[in-house]
Amino acid sequence: MRFPLALCVAAALQAQPVPRYVGSVACQACHPGQFAAQSATAHAGALFRATDHPLAATLPLGQTLLRKPGYQLTVSKRETGFATTLRNATQLMELPMEWAFGAGRQAITFVSRVSPDWYVEHYATWYSAPNAWGPTPGQDSLQPADLAQAAGQLYKTTNPETGIDGCFACHSTGPLAFGPANEIQPREPGVRCEACHGPGSQHTSRPTPTNIGNPARQNAAQISEFCGKCHRPPTANGNATDWNYAWNVRHQPVYLSQAACFRKSDGALSCLTCHGPHETAAAPNTLAVYNSRCQACHATSLRPPAPTCQTNCVDCHMPRVSPQASLSFTNHWIGIYRDGAKLKPAPLRPARPPVAPQ
Repeated sequence: MRFPLALCVAAALQAQPVPRYVGSVACQACHPGQFAAQSATAHAGALFRATDHPLAATLPLGQTLLRKPGYQLTVSKRETGFATTLRNATQLMELPMEWAFGAGRQAITFVSRVSPDWYVEHYATWYSAPNAWGPTPGQDSLQPADLAQAAGQLYKTTNPETGIDGCFACHSTGPLAFGPANEIQPREPGVRCEACHGPGSQHTSRPTPTNIGNPARQNAAQISEFCGKCHRPPTANGNATDWNYAWNVRHQPVYLSQAACFRKSDGALSCLTCHGPHETAAAPNTLAVYNSRCQACHATSLRPPAPTCQTNCVDCHMPRVSPQASLSFTNHWIGIYRDGAKLKPAPLRPARPPVAPQ
């Protein structure tokens, strides 16, 4: 008896096991170098239980953070973990600090569940440069009406646009699960191997290059979209971006898409040109590495670097922008910045035609 082709294909697909997430440790045996390097990146440290954070033992406790119009916040350590104590002239409350977002290169922001439907992003963020607590970005301009509001900003547990589940998804690996009280349960905290390569069960059982995802096989535009899932993807002609708003500099793919280096590279320049996915940004020679990648192209291009650019391309052509004290981000709109302007490069001047010999 012959069966229709569609039924045969459907049966074959059903017989294929569904790929499962196996965790980054499963990758270590075959890829020890990549695993060790990636484990030291800020991506890998994007999310921890607050008490498990590598910097937990060094966080300054007992400092008082003031919040207008008359609130005081103090971070302390209890037997059950970290907690924020809030008080005003007549009231006092304590709120556990459950999750720590960020590796701590610049800051760590804390998030806690307060009910099945709501999470709070704490007002107190730790900043590494001053080793002190300060307002979480975006919250200092808010005016709390009571002690509960002074604790931080509330977010729905799940919401397609503003749910805290979106934050957990970008700071962890694999699909989120939800516990019996609707608590978010990340499959693997931090951005690890399978965040970029996809579920690895088939690859670990029968390793081949074709049964695991690899962003390196994508073109430059696809890589920008891929990284932009969390870092914000480029929009058509940049129409949705306010280039004068300093906080937008955090959206690296958006800014890179505007750079002439990206647009005129015929796909040769992508996020992975400078950011090897398994590299750690803590390496002492990072700046030298980035500069060498600029010079590898510009040494032979129609716009070779000026003599003053031979040692440090990045600081001038990709300036750091500080939207608030203790935080800074690299502007990925590669260009020529004049008169201290760091948000938008000056318009490119047309290349001079070669001078004919006399």
